[in-house]
Parts: sequence; structure tokens; C-alpha cells
Amino acid sequence: MTGQVHLVAVHGNGGGAFRFGRLPAHMPPGVALRAVTLPGFGGTPWDPAVVVLADLADRLGEAVAATPRPRVVLGHGIGGSLALDLVQRAPELMDGLILHAPVGPRLERRWFPRVMARPAVREAARRLAASPRSRPLLARRVFAGPVPPADLERFQDGYARCAAFSPMFDLITPGWFGALGPVRMPSVVLWGGRDRVLAPGQAADVLPLLPDARLVVVPEWDHFPMLDAPAHYAHVVAGLAAGLALP
Repeated sequence: MTGQVHLVAVHGNGGGAFRFGRLPAHMPPGVALRAVTLPGFGGTPWDPAVVVLADLADRLGEAVAATPRPRVVLGHGIGGSLALDLVQRAPELMDGLILHAPVGPRLERRWFPRVMARPAVREAARRLAASPRSRPLLARRVFAGPVPPADLERFQDGYARCAAFSPMFDLITPGWFGALGPVRMPSVVLWGGRDRVLAPGQAADVLPLLPDARLVVVPEWDHFPMLDAPAHYAHVVAGLAAGLALP
């Protein structure tokens, strides 16, 4: 192992490595960030060989395995779901895990997953997220602070070019989450106290899957602090990663 911690960051739905693009300028010298873009995201083609979530999680595993140690995986949204799936089957790949508002808990109870069961609704939602006309709604309902216009444009373009947007609703299901078991891994479950996309209370359903995890709630964050509070986000996740990999 080297003294530098390598943080492998994986995005949520509609995302790509670009969602972490504001972080490198704020990362401390001891933590190196590697953001990945999975198949079907960021304009890359969807892989028809992906049948279950583990197939896509294995693509993440390849990126993690190619990263020097010590390495910590940071998964946001569905990226957290993929990291959670990967640690179930290959915990040896990582030295620590940060799950930031992962998708999976309470899917059978939340209204949004039920509505998104219909492919036509998914496509309408994807188009809405990509439309410039939705920017005032994003500002009110998704972001806790201002996002530079260029970053907001990239954020929306990610949805416009996301071939994986709809398939993810078929891969992350209550059955998938219910089949997960506890894994011993130095880990943190991270949530924004103002998250209006995935409520902070869902953390209670994630913690039993990671008996060694601690919960960190940042009161002022909404769902995308890597975009609307990049300096603070970089400071927090770098400190957590260093604490996990170099205790």
C-alpha cells in the first residue's frame, strides 16, 4: 500500500464521471479521485449483456481492481446500489466503502419507483430532466445551492444521453435489496439532511447491511452536493476515505 488513498467514485442515474468534475480542484493532496462512467451512461452504449444488477456492478469492479491501493469506493444514488452489490460478492476489491444515499430501501413503499414502473413514464421523466425548461424546477427541488450554468448543462445532457436510465428501474428492485446480506467492511453511510430525492430516514435500512458502518448526515446537503457544494463535499468525502483506508 501507498500513503495516498484512491477514491473511486461512481455516479447515479443519468450521470457519469462528469458529476464529480468539480471535486479535483478541492481534493487534499493525500486523496486521489478517480471518477468512472459505467456502460449506458454519459453517452456510452448500453451493454445488452447486462441482465441483472451484478452484471453492471462487475464493470465497476473492473475499474476498482485497476486502481492502486488503498482504495475506497464512493457510490452515489444507483452508484451506491452498485457498490453495495459489488461488496456482497467481492469485498476483497476495496479497503473501504462510502454509500451516499444509495437506491434500494423502501422501493415497494415509495411513490416514485411505482410510477416509474411504466416505460413511457420513464422516458417522459428522462426528457423532462434533460429539458432546459426544467431548470427552475431543479433549482427548487434538487439543488441546495447554485450550480454554474455549464455544470447544469452537463447535468441535464447526462440525462439526454443516458441509455441506461430506463433499464436501471428494472435492475434495482425490492427483491434485489431484500436478498442482500450483511458484510463486514470499513464503511460509511452518507446522507444529506435536506435530501428531497431520497429521504435521510432510508439510511436505517442500509446500516444493517454494513455492521461496521457509521452514519454521517450533513444537515445542509441536498441530493447533489458534489455539484452545489463541491468544496465541502470534497473535504468530507476525502476525510471519510482517509479514515476508512488509513485508520
